[in-house]
Amino acid sequence: MLIRITQQELENYLWRAAVLLRGLIDAGDYKQFIFPLLFFKRTSDVWDEEYQRALSESGGDLSYAEFAENHRFQIPEGAHWNDVRQTPKNVGMAIQTAMRTIEAANPDLLTGIFGDAPWTNRERLPDETLKNLLEHFSTQTLSVANVPEDELGNAYEYLIKKFADDSGHTAAEFYTNRTVVHLMTQLVHPRSGESIYDPTCGTGGMLLSALTEVKRAGGEHRALKLYGQERNLMTSGIARMNLFLHGVEDFQIVRGDTLADPKFIEGDRLKKFDVILANPPYSIKQWDRTAFEHDKWGRNFLGTPPQGRADYAFWQHILTSLSPKGRCAVLWPHGVLFRNEEQTMRSKMIEQDWVEAVIGLGPNLFYNSPMESCVVVCNRRKPATRKGKVLFIDAVNEVTRERAQSFLKPEHQQRILQVFQTFAADDGFSAVATLDQIAGNAASLSIPLYVKRASSAANGNGAHETLSLRSVWEKWQSDGRAFWQSMDALAETLDGLKVEKVERG
Repeated sequence: MLIRITQQELENYLWRAAVLLRGLIDAGDYKQFIFPLLFFKRTSDVWDEEYQRALSESGGDLSYAEFAENHRFQIPEGAHWNDVRQTPKNVGMAIQTAMRTIEAANPDLLTGIFGDAPWTNRERLPDETLKNLLEHFSTQTLSVANVPEDELGNAYEYLIKKFADDSGHTAAEFYTNRTVVHLMTQLVHPRSGESIYDPTCGTGGMLLSALTEVKRAGGEHRALKLYGQERNLMTSGIARMNLFLHGVEDFQIVRGDTLADPKFIEGDRLKKFDVILANPPYSIKQWDRTAFEHDKWGRNFLGTPPQGRADYAFWQHILTSLSPKGRCAVLWPHGVLFRNEEQTMRSKMIEQDWVEAVIGLGPNLFYNSPMESCVVVCNRRKPATRKGKVLFIDAVNEVTRERAQSFLKPEHQQRILQVFQTFAADDGFSAVATLDQIAGNAASLSIPLYVKRASSAANGNGAHETLSLRSVWEKWQSDGRAFWQSMDALAETLDGLKVEKVERG
């Protein structure tokens, strides 16, 4: 008889698998080996569970128990976990062959899901290490009865965060702070039957958050339609595994560059979605600006962003992808709110009257970065009372930092959400501005222009004097420009080093 694994035991079990790789590969590469093995073990154990159930239902009919209709995923003969576990040598090749065989047997569901990890590189992963991994994973049975989908999904998310913690500066494209994701989901309030889209979906956390929010509100979450696109092959596979392990079936995660090759097309235009949640890569330089200038999907309706910053290319893709009742919440660095080079595009966007709220968050919520972030909510069907207005919220202090991690507590999220729902001014915390007021500020959405934050500074005699809003703003804007100039210089230096490295071969 199987004994249910506790959540803590499950998390420890998964993390100990990663520890077996320590010293052999970089921490940032753990995920490309551990996640596929976990999914391989889960699918094999669930197949066994389904086989035993069908065997019992049929009174011991072996042929019936193997019918494809009795199994969610097909595992051909020789490709089961137990087959690989018994392999005496060339274990990496056996693992890779089994995974490719399973993908081929489930083309509509699993093509490419296991990624392209170098399993056959015996210098990095000798047979002994792979055997240890197989034996470690074999110490638990990952059937649905033993490990329900919600619990395994939570453990998988735990592992995603642990890998992000260990992977340093690369984590931002892999993991978005889940407390921020939860806030964003509540702001757009997804409903049963709606389509949810993330154009840069990473590991699928935002899509799962939408599903969880509908479930929490008592809606029929199985009626949701989830869509995501992710450029990185390994990360797109992890997103698909994540959704499968959470028990989600109605979803499409596709691999591809959203700007260069958007995959969700209907007829001769982009597919439209009711809710979009996103944390696009910020200020990327390596993108095809020339192609976007003549974009066949009409995503340059506000203009063409500068080569060094693709932020407004992603933003226009998102706005173009909204349905007539669509709304979106997007996580950005503050620069998109005020940078002069994007002023014309920002002005046109504001004139559309789709921008509903601009919410400034505290520092360190971008993964492994001290930068302050903001969430911008857009709505194609703003309520009549909100038309011609934008809500600004300065929630920089609504953040908690523990053990070098910053996050939003439930009370932080609730305060922000309550003000958003009432769309009301709250002295020192929120303000409502008209489109004319914003136009008068050169289309700047910079929060300090609209929400007065109490500030003081010591004068030459040691006393304190209150600073004017204008002086605070000028200093803040100056500091912001200096920051972005530093970022540009750093990026150019790194680009130069990359070119030099290529030239040297």
